[in-house]
Amino acid sequence: MEGALTARDRVGIQDFVLLDETTEAAFLTNLRKRFCNDLIYTYVGTLLVSVNPYKELDIFNKKQMELYMGVNFFELPPHIYALADNAYHTMLTEFNNHFILISGESGAGKTEASKKILQYYAVSCPSTTLLNTVRDKMLKSNPVLEAFGNAKTLKNDNSSRFGKYMDIEFDSEGDAVGGHILNYLLEKSRVVHQNHGERNFHIFYQLVEGGEDSLVQQLGLERDCQHYNYLTQGQCAIVSSINDKNDWKTVRNALQVINADDINTNIIASVLHLGNIRFDSDSKGHALLNNKAELRWLLGVDAYTLQEGLTYRKIEANKDEVLSPFTIDHAIYARDALAKAIYGQTFTWLVNRINESMENKDPSKKTVIGLLDIYGFEVFYVNSFEQFCINYCNEKLQQLFIQLTLKAEQEEYEAEDIEWEPVQFFNNKIICDLIEEKHRGIISILDEECLRPGEATDLTFLERLEDKMGNHPHFVTHKLADKTTRKTLERGDFRLLHYAGEVTYCVVGFLDKNNDLLYRNIKDLMCQSKNAIVRECFSTMDPDSRRRPETVVTQFKSSLLKLTEILMAKEAWYIRCLKSNESKQPGQFDEALIRHQVKYLGLMEHLRVRRAGFAYRRKYEVFLKRYKPLCPATWPHWRGVPADGVEVLVQHLGYLPNEYKMGRTKIFIRHPRTLYATEDAYERCKHELATRLQAKYKGYKAKGEFRKQKEAATKIETCWRGVQARKERERRAWAVKVIKKFIKGYMTRGQAKSTDNSEYLAFVRQSYLNRLKGNLPKNVLDKTTWLSPPAVLTETSEILRKLHYRLMVRKYVRGLTPQKKAQLQQKLVTSSMFRDKKDSYPQSVSQPFVDTRISNVNTAPHLTQLTCFVFCVQYSVPVIKYDRNGFKPRPRQFILTQTAAYMIEEAKIKQRVLYTSLKGISVSNLTDGMIILHITCEDPKQKGDLVIQCDHLFEFLTKLSVIAKKQNAVNVVKGSIKFEFQPGKEGSVDFSTGQEPMVYKANNGHLMVVRWVLKKRLFMF
Repeated sequence: MEGALTARDRVGIQDFVLLDETTEAAFLTNLRKRFCNDLIYTYVGTLLVSVNPYKELDIFNKKQMELYMGVNFFELPPHIYALADNAYHTMLTEFNNHFILISGESGAGKTEASKKILQYYAVSCPSTTLLNTVRDKMLKSNPVLEAFGNAKTLKNDNSSRFGKYMDIEFDSEGDAVGGHILNYLLEKSRVVHQNHGERNFHIFYQLVEGGEDSLVQQLGLERDCQHYNYLTQGQCAIVSSINDKNDWKTVRNALQVINADDINTNIIASVLHLGNIRFDSDSKGHALLNNKAELRWLLGVDAYTLQEGLTYRKIEANKDEVLSPFTIDHAIYARDALAKAIYGQTFTWLVNRINESMENKDPSKKTVIGLLDIYGFEVFYVNSFEQFCINYCNEKLQQLFIQLTLKAEQEEYEAEDIEWEPVQFFNNKIICDLIEEKHRGIISILDEECLRPGEATDLTFLERLEDKMGNHPHFVTHKLADKTTRKTLERGDFRLLHYAGEVTYCVVGFLDKNNDLLYRNIKDLMCQSKNAIVRECFSTMDPDSRRRPETVVTQFKSSLLKLTEILMAKEAWYIRCLKSNESKQPGQFDEALIRHQVKYLGLMEHLRVRRAGFAYRRKYEVFLKRYKPLCPATWPHWRGVPADGVEVLVQHLGYLPNEYKMGRTKIFIRHPRTLYATEDAYERCKHELATRLQAKYKGYKAKGEFRKQKEAATKIETCWRGVQARKERERRAWAVKVIKKFIKGYMTRGQAKSTDNSEYLAFVRQSYLNRLKGNLPKNVLDKTTWLSPPAVLTETSEILRKLHYRLMVRKYVRGLTPQKKAQLQQKLVTSSMFRDKKDSYPQSVSQPFVDTRISNVNTAPHLTQLTCFVFCVQYSVPVIKYDRNGFKPRPRQFILTQTAAYMIEEAKIKQRVLYTSLKGISVSNLTDGMIILHITCEDPKQKGDLVIQCDHLFEFLTKLSVIAKKQNAVNVVKGSIKFEFQPGKEGSVDFSTGQEPMVYKANNGHLMVVRWVLKKRLFMF
């Protein structure tokens, strides 16, 4: 607490006892301020107030646990770990028993709080294999009990529908060695009925949704909750915040850890099958089963006998047995009673099995810390028998709470020899008596109505209440109320004024729920079940006893009295859990809802009890240790008794006599403002002291550091100078030797290798190789940049040069793609035919060859007749053919296949030239594109040589020569080229240069080809 008093304006007061005003408004303002800063815990003395934030906070990790281990309760900010740790260490120190009471309404976080305490003890207590087993069983009992005892309600998706008290047993060393659980008032009625928006117990949905396929099939279940009457009444079988499949896996694993994995899932499934049994009526109004198929799944009992038990009541008269048929309503009651009995007895068996697994066999004395996680005060729109029992429990716990708080305060005052001042508070004993007083209380009247002969109903019970309690100030009904109050009550309601406020109860169902009777013939049948667990559970109900069993409320009253006795024998610690809002949204602070909870949890009463006398009390040693800097007489050390030091300190601070009291071991301060003034003075003094201490310490450290540095510098300088001098001498001696060797080597560099020139020659080699490394040729064509070697490395240099060029060639060749390689091979063929022969060859070198010069898209409409050989076309190119007579130019397509060449005009093959008939190819040495194909003519009617002009001469002839294997048939001719029109008739093509390129028929009848001379020069250049 003291560690954060200075932050009180920002995050509120950490202990409500230190509020300036003990009003409800101040209480809520402080609570809101802390909640808005994600500070969900606040103290009221040693009581912990917890507000559910509805979001994950990073304050429950192992690091936080270690932070609170063994720390004074008020030394760190409020936390559930602080309370758990203080209870644990107090137990070890005083070797007595303690309990932690966790209370609050549904959804306030009680179950989570108990989990956090168990997790803290699991981490903080000593660890051995045995102890870890016990801890595992304690931790794993939570998911099992939640599955069987928790359900979704309107206010909470994981509401505990039973009360739980767990004792954790510790040995003298503080090791957790065992545990024991007591359960109270399981809400069995939920098995057969749920309000709208609520669910049955979690285990049913987990089995249906998460059970293995083989298990579900074996139990005769369907993987659909809507199929079962007991799971659909609330109309919310599926809840987004609950993952039943994953929870089933967790529960199955936990059952194995606590040695309860033998629990028969048939029991859970049988309850679902039982709920699906329906009844019809015969002509006399007697109940008949209409779906007997469900009976075969019910716990290994005889189906006929079970059918009889659900439709007939067995009455014994003078040792004779008479079967009395049920009406449909009675049959439904018997069915539901059996379902509730099966589930309730199974739950009790499960708790006993958990206790057996955690039982400690060591007879030595143990100390315990009890965790009481019990339902909080409940006020619903319709409040029934369950809410009456729950609120009665809270009345008893509030009574115990006030008694223990007052007792603890009074004992502390007496121990410290401080005069006790009486505290005014509301004593709820009048309400407890109204409910539980013998022969006159509500419980007694309810039991009398359940047991008396005749037609007892819920309304006759209400009439008896009105007769007995008509004048009680905390009881009112529609009949007893004034006109104003009567408007808010139904005729079947009664209202109790609890310590937390008014609650209206509807008496409908009170008698049935209190009786909770199961017919004897059904009990006998269950005792004969083939299921060992069911047989064991119902055998403990003593079916042979003729005495009527105790009513539910009487059993609950007895167990509550035993619980009270258990708690009275222990030291109490309290956790009050609050819901921040009804919508379960993070960051929302519903002040009206919080005010209501603060009221019915009795927090203001507790605060007034703690503030009635002195708001603050601390041991002398703690108080003096913290505040001694405020007085020169106590700073820095007080050599005397701590009590005397505190007296001197408070006199120096100016405390008035009525502001404090000196006890035997503690100082008591009455008003928070006195403590705040002291704390503020301490904060100012702390900063001043820190400044002075820092200045003194820094000066002392600086002087000492300076002296050390000066001495060190002097020593380092001396040593450094000596080292440097010795290094310089050695370096010069070494340099003389090296220079001598270098000179000798240079002088004998031309001689054979010897000791005189070996190092020099090595230097020359290394120097040359280093220079060569940075000046290697970058490409294969670079033949001039290789460095000239010294004489001793001439041969080595030549070897390296060849290796380097081979390496570059190898890299270049490896980098060639197949397409590039084919191009180069074709270019090589072209070079062999035309290099240094034809003037236009140099220009063609850089031009890549392509597979065809005719687009398929453009020629497809014209070549449809040639599809039979298009697929084997090797090359195609557009050309200009000159007629044999008159040399008239005509555009054509020239196509090369594997065996022949074709001259085509649109869709017609004008001429076919077999490669075997091609005897030669002639071109000029100029830049023209004229080609003469010399063809062998065996028949006089055959066409003669072809004269064509092609813009892609080199590409065309290369392709032709490769395909036709005619590389040696290509001739480059200077001057005229002779050709044959027809066999025996010759023509000539003359070539010349001129200003403009042209092709025409000369006067001499020859074909004249003129090429521009400048182009030739440009190419040659």
